[in-house]
Amino acid sequence: MKRPRAAIGTALAAALLAAATLPARGDEVGVSGDAILFGQAAALEGPSSMLGQHMRRGIVAAFTEINAKGGVHGRKLQLISRDDGYDPDRSVSQTLQLIEDDKVFALIGAVGTPTAMATIPLTSARNIPFIGPFSGAEFLRDLELPNVVNIRASYSAETETLVKHLTEDRHFTRIGIFYQDDSFGRDGLAGVKNALARRGLELAAEGTFERNTRAVTTAWRTIKRAEPEAIVMVGTYGPSAEFIKLAHRNGVYPTFVNISFVGATALARELGPDAEGVVVAQVVPFPWDRSIKLVADYQAAQRAFDPTLTPDFVSLEGYLSGRLAAAALEKAGPNPTRAGLLRAIKDTGRFDISGSIVTVGARALDTPPKVFLTVIQKDGTFKAVDRL
Repeated sequence: MKRPRAAIGTALAAALLAAATLPARGDEVGVSGDAILFGQAAALEGPSSMLGQHMRRGIVAAFTEINAKGGVHGRKLQLISRDDGYDPDRSVSQTLQLIEDDKVFALIGAVGTPTAMATIPLTSARNIPFIGPFSGAEFLRDLELPNVVNIRASYSAETETLVKHLTEDRHFTRIGIFYQDDSFGRDGLAGVKNALARRGLELAAEGTFERNTRAVTTAWRTIKRAEPEAIVMVGTYGPSAEFIKLAHRNGVYPTFVNISFVGATALARELGPDAEGVVVAQVVPFPWDRSIKLVADYQAAQRAFDPTLTPDFVSLEGYLSGRLAAAALEKAGPNPTRAGLLRAIKDTGRFDISGSIVTVGARALDTPPKVFLTVIQKDGTFKAVDRL
């Protein structure tokens, strides 16, 4: 993935130059005698808002649970969230406000690849922890970005799982792709192409759409001509739902498979009766399976925070990020610094969160996070499957 690394490198150099002109700050920014302040820049309004909102819910549920037990070394964890509308320029502005005005200790729960590409240089230049971004982009696994704490599987791992299912379980050979025309979508496109190439196949067709729009008609017209048996979708829930509905209205019913960033619960809600049979890859445990202790703890924490909320994959991921941040702070000791937190994460590499193992950094390269598939049922619920 040369392009993202080059873009990150250029932006990082600019951010380092800008940071050199800033007044010196102690590593303990965002830490007081009784609290540690985290910041989140994410889509909280607009067409992708459910992603940012649900990440926030999960993080706050985790923090509420930790705080009810006395916090971390006597300090309560707090979260300030700012809306970036899933727009890179706005994300830079909001991230700078979190860093310079709100003076947060660390960032957590950012949403999206293009926004992360724009904001990570700002945090890297200041060595500010960037924890649990909701993105499977390859550059987030770069060990040359030591302030990035990634906990989820890569898009290449997700697309490999999806293509393996389509080709080996379903025996499809004509596979198309519908993707967002930016760094996020191109990352998914590369993953699908590579997975197909390993099986001696090529894409049957591809169509794109612009971020934060539902303008999918052109993509549909392009893809339908190839009559694909399956279509891999690399987008958010709004345009993906619009595309599936458009296909169904035209009497076309290929198998639709989505990567996890789509926001599975939001997709099912948008699709209604059109959702049945749609496949979504997932990178966190099944959020309704209370036999998993992590899930049972997550559900209990969410009920304590807000009894009206229901489980879903995105808020579970937010909860996991919040719990990881707390676990790392415990290891960092009673006088946390940004550098100390990152050192504790790097040195540990493997965290036991309610019986579920989360690997980060170099340990994640050796033991990558898992990917599994779900299929939406007629009533809008999800079924976890190994083989459909």
